[in-house]
Amino acid sequence: MVNAELVRAFERIADLLEIDGADGFRINSYRRAARTLKDAGEDAAVLAKEGRLQELPGIGKGTAQRIQQFLDSGHIDVLDELEAKFPPGLPGLLDIPGMGPKKVALVHTQLAVKSLDDLKKVIASCELEKLPGLGATSVKKIAEGIAFLERSGGRTPLGIALPIAEVFLDRVRALCGVKQAELAGSLRRGVETIGDIDIVCDAADGEMVIKQFVAFEGVKRVLAAGATKGSVTIELDAEKELQIDLRVVGSDSYGAALQYFTGSKEHNVRLRERAIAKKWRLNEYGLFDGEKSIAGKREADIYKKLGLPCLPPELREDRRELELIEAPELVTVEDIRGDLHMHTVASDGRCTIEEMAAAAKERGYEYIAICDHSKSSTIANGLSVKRMVEHMEKIRAVAKKTKGIAILVGCECDILANGSLDYPDEILAECDWVVASIHSALGSTKHSPTERTLAAIENPYVSMIGHPTGRLLNKRAPMELDMAAVVEAAAINRTILEINSSWQRLDLKDIHVRMALDRGVTLGINTDAHHTDQLSQIRFGVLTARRGGATKADIVNCLSLAGLRKRIERKRL
Repeated sequence: MVNAELVRAFERIADLLEIDGADGFRINSYRRAARTLKDAGEDAAVLAKEGRLQELPGIGKGTAQRIQQFLDSGHIDVLDELEAKFPPGLPGLLDIPGMGPKKVALVHTQLAVKSLDDLKKVIASCELEKLPGLGATSVKKIAEGIAFLERSGGRTPLGIALPIAEVFLDRVRALCGVKQAELAGSLRRGVETIGDIDIVCDAADGEMVIKQFVAFEGVKRVLAAGATKGSVTIELDAEKELQIDLRVVGSDSYGAALQYFTGSKEHNVRLRERAIAKKWRLNEYGLFDGEKSIAGKREADIYKKLGLPCLPPELREDRRELELIEAPELVTVEDIRGDLHMHTVASDGRCTIEEMAAAAKERGYEYIAICDHSKSSTIANGLSVKRMVEHMEKIRAVAKKTKGIAILVGCECDILANGSLDYPDEILAECDWVVASIHSALGSTKHSPTERTLAAIENPYVSMIGHPTGRLLNKRAPMELDMAAVVEAAAINRTILEINSSWQRLDLKDIHVRMALDRGVTLGINTDAHHTDQLSQIRFGVLTARRGGATKADIVNCLSLAGLRKRIERKRL
C-alpha cells in the first residue's frame, strides 16, 4: 500500500510547518491525516480511484487533492516548498530526543544551525545553553539525546523487519529447488532491533536460487550474488535501506547452518568450546569428529550431541541457557487468552468498543479490557471523571449484549508528576482492571519516575503498570527507573508489570522480564492497540517474553476469565 509513504510525507509536512511557526490548526490537520492513513485498513490509491478518500476522518478536500497529487507524481507541492525553505540537514534534528520543532527553529534562526554537526559544535562551544529557554540542564539532555540517537542508529525495529522478512522467506520457500528455508540471525531470536535479515535455505543448486533471489521485486541494490550467498538491500524510506542475506546449503548441513547463523556470537562460542572439549569441530557445515560429520542435518542433533536440549532460538544469547537440563516450554501466541490494554474512539483509539471486541473474538480471545486514557492525557483526548463514568456505563452495556467474549471495564490512568493517580480511588474501584502509566514528565521532577511508579504499584486498585520504562525504540531512551526496586515492590504488592507489545515500545525489555520472573512477578502481554489491526502485534510481546524465559504460567492473560478475576481480587484484598 502507498499509505506508509503518504504518512511519512504528511508527518514531514507537519514537522516543517511547526519549525516554520505555522498555525497550530494547520499543523494538526496534517498530523491527523497521517494518523488516519496509518490506521486505515484500505489502500489510499484504491480509495482515491473509487472517489472515497474523503470518507476517512480528517481527510478533507484539500488533503485528498494532495494525496491525489502524490499518487500522480510522487510529490506534494507543499512538502517540496517547505523542504526548499530549510537546509537539508535541519529536519533530521527532530529525531533527537529533547529537540522539538520549536527548539530546532530556535537554533536555526539564532545560531545558524543547519545540521547535526552544527548542533554538536554549538553544544561544545557553550553557545547553545545561552539561548533563551534552554540552559545547561536542557543542553545536557539534548547532548544525551544525540548520543542515544547515534547508539541506536542503523538498526531496524523488530516490528518493521519481521513482516518484511516473512515476505522474503515465503518467496524463497516458493523457489524451484528449495527444500526448506527459515529465518535466522537476531530476527529469529526476537531481538528488539536488528542489523539485517538472515535467511538460510536448503537447496542443491545454490547458484540458481541466488540468481532468482537477487531478482526479487523490491530489491534496490545487489551487494553479492555467489553460489552460496546472496545479499541485497531494500528501501525502508528515502534515507535508509535494510540488508537481506540468503545463504544456501545442502541438506546435510542445513541444521548446522541454521544453528550457526541463529545463535548469538557468544552462544556459539560456548557451543564450540563444548565441541572442542570433546575433540570435535563445530562450524556452519556441521559437527565433525575428525573429518567425519556426526551431526548437521537437524539443529536438534547438534545440541543433542553436545549434551544439551534443543534450546528455543530466543534463549540463545549466552545468558546461562546452557545450564538448562530441559528446554523450557515458553509462552506462545496461542497461549494468550485475552488482551488487557486497548483503546477506543472514547480517547485516542480509531475503533469502537464493539469493533475491538469483534476483532478480539475473531482471534479466539476469551476476554478484553477497554483501557482508554484518563483526563490528564489531553493530547490523547483523555476522559474527564464525568466522561469516564459515562464510558464505564457504555462498556458495561456493550458487554451485556456481546456474546462469546467478556469485555472488562478498564482505564489507563496517568501516574502524575507528584506520584498521585489521575483518577480518585472511587473511580478506580469501579473498574474491573486498571493500568497505571507514566506519560508526562518522564525526566527529572520533584518525584522521580521510580518514586511515582512505586506509589502506583502500592495502590490496591492498580492492576498493572503499563509500559514501565516509557521507552520508544530508536526514538526515546527509557526513564531512569530503579528496576530492582520496581520489581521488588510489584512482587510484594501483587502488581502486574506489562510487556507492551507495540513494536515501538517492547517495554518491559527482555532482561527486565527475566529480572521480574526471578522475583516471581506476574507479567501481562498486551498490545496497547488503538486499532483492530494492531491486535496482531501481540506476537512481538510474546517474542520479548520468550527472550526473558517466560512460560504461560508467568503471564496473567494466559489465565481463564475466572482465573483472571481471582488474580485481580488477590491484589485488592
